Amino acid sequence: MSNKDLVLEIPYGTRDFLPQEAAEKRAIEARIARQFKLWGYDEVVTPTIEFLDTLTMGNGSNLEPQMFKLFDKQNRTMALRHEMTTPIARVVASRLGEEWLPHKLSYISSVFRYEKTQTGRQCEFHQAGVELIGSSKATADAEMIALAVSIMKEAGLKDFQICLGQVEFINGLMQQCCIFPKQQEQIKDAIERRDLVALGEIVDATELSETAKDMVKQLPLLHGDKNVLKKAYNMAMNEQSRRALDNLTEIYELLEAYGVAEYVTFDLGVIRDFSYYTGMVFEAYTPGLGFPLCGGGRYDHMLTDFGRALPATGFAVGIERILLALEREGLAKPKVEKDVYVAYAPGLQREAIRQVQALRAEGRTCELAMAASLEQEADAYRQEKGYKELVFIRQG
Repeated sequence: MSNKDLVLEIPYGTRDFLPQEAAEKRAIEARIARQFKLWGYDEVVTPTIEFLDTLTMGNGSNLEPQMFKLFDKQNRTMALRHEMTTPIARVVASRLGEEWLPHKLSYISSVFRYEKTQTGRQCEFHQAGVELIGSSKATADAEMIALAVSIMKEAGLKDFQICLGQVEFINGLMQQCCIFPKQQEQIKDAIERRDLVALGEIVDATELSETAKDMVKQLPLLHGDKNVLKKAYNMAMNEQSRRALDNLTEIYELLEAYGVAEYVTFDLGVIRDFSYYTGMVFEAYTPGLGFPLCGGGRYDHMLTDFGRALPATGFAVGIERILLALEREGLAKPKVEKDVYVAYAPGLQREAIRQVQALRAEGRTCELAMAASLEQEADAYRQEKGYKELVFIRQG
């Protein structure tokens, strides 16, 4: 490979956003940021690089192989952030007080995870999300889901579904069945991957009764309306699982009050791909995409790892995935408003500058021609660049 080829190449799992793509991305981010503000969430910005020990605090070590690592001049190991929840937990634990809990924080950032690239996910991708830290109430969890619905609708999506689960329901059933910890991890991994064949093989290899085996195999299939909870109650014989189902019932009733329950379905096989979740979890799906647009849940132990025991809940939405969903559904992406192209005949450059400055002062998006031209040429350029109006300065 020549030096020229190397210079023009970009690293695996990254991409360029060309002007139209970048404008659409920024427009979606602006809509999301406005929703965050309307719901009372303050933006925080954290470093792209964190110390590896920070990012692997508590439950993050299993994702270490997917992190991009580097070293500083003191030979300390650092990494590019692989998600935003951990850095924000660090900020809350080290920089913010407890006078006015809960903390309601938002972000729009890029994150980095080395994995096989796929449609809608690169090694560098962009997320927007919120963290609500300092409340253990179902009202906090319901707000996360209601806000996620609001984000989906504000982005322009019409057909989507929130799949709502509770990790403590599954944990309780594991305890109920006296499944060994290593087998529990294998079972959870198979459920997360929706690999029913692997799940069946793992469960069949245990010494569980046939009744218990059938119950565990049913976990990924527990999805649907409120009737699913009734079926789950019949399976749950211990307090842990029953409390989890009570929690889902309370959250759902609050979502009815928000007027968004029509978007919510129960899926008790939802676990999520981070091990720090401790309660309700959810993912948003739309037809035509085999991966979630957004997801999140409750994580009450993470702040303890940073020295402050605070309950927390949150979610993140993938910006590229939102754009892809709009495209797949044939829906209009956010329009990028470009108002006026200002061009001029020879000798009238100064007048054109005065005109374009006046238009910008009115808040209109303007581009100034870099050289004199014919009006016909200027109008062709205007159409090509997507400006709604041409202002052509001519003599007399």
